[in-house]
Amino acid sequence: MNLPLDIGIGLAIGLSLGLLGGGGSILTVPALVYLVGQDPHSAVSSSLAIVGINSLFGAYLHRGQNRLNGKVALYFGAAGMLTSYLSAGLSGFLSSAMLLVLFALLMIAVSVLMLLPFAQAAPKANPQLSITKLLLAGASVGLLTGLLGVGGGFLIVPALVLWIGLPITQAIGASLIIIAANSLVGFLGHLQSGLCDLTLTLILCAAGMVGAWIGVRLSHRISPESLRRIFAVFVLLLAFWLLYDNLPRLFL
Repeated sequence: MNLPLDIGIGLAIGLSLGLLGGGGSILTVPALVYLVGQDPHSAVSSSLAIVGINSLFGAYLHRGQNRLNGKVALYFGAAGMLTSYLSAGLSGFLSSAMLLVLFALLMIAVSVLMLLPFAQAAPKANPQLSITKLLLAGASVGLLTGLLGVGGGFLIVPALVLWIGLPITQAIGASLIIIAANSLVGFLGHLQSGLCDLTLTLILCAAGMVGAWIGVRLSHRISPESLRRIFAVFVLLLAFWLLYDNLPRLFL
């Protein structure tokens, strides 16, 4: 175990979640596989616990800034929790290479969403919430959460801004609650396989909470839109590396 490296990974995960309302899981699975040396299936289980706990802490911090929309989080999160739990066992049917290839394809799609100027869309003062849209979107994100170990923040935030019309600050706060719910329920589904390094998970959670606190503080001073575009490029490059490293293994 490399303690400084583990703490650094945890800080980066929490910083991303606290500042942008997502990105923690995009960092966590590749970091656990390539830097820590975990098996991809174990990394998915650990990622769900780490991202879930850090997101919950970040949501608590955002709550004090009036950035939460409880109704959105309730409907979106409830649908996601159900599909996240049901899909958690599906990852065991996929090879490690296939799991990472699917993860990379998702990262590419997420990068494109992050690079779109959705944040410039004028939010509605009193958005009319469509329960059907919230349930369908929540179920889709929950499916990805359970299968690939991603909290879905960079899928949730664009959906809430573009489809629901929430201000981006509220979308970030709601995203953290939804990520926490989906991730923690998905983790319960993965517990059946027993694949989780408890010591490492606790270290990354503790460091992540510090990072989340810093991220929430910085969110008042730095434009989330600018940071999101920079992060999107990083995610895109990482996705191409995952494809380069894992696509050949599918044909062996």
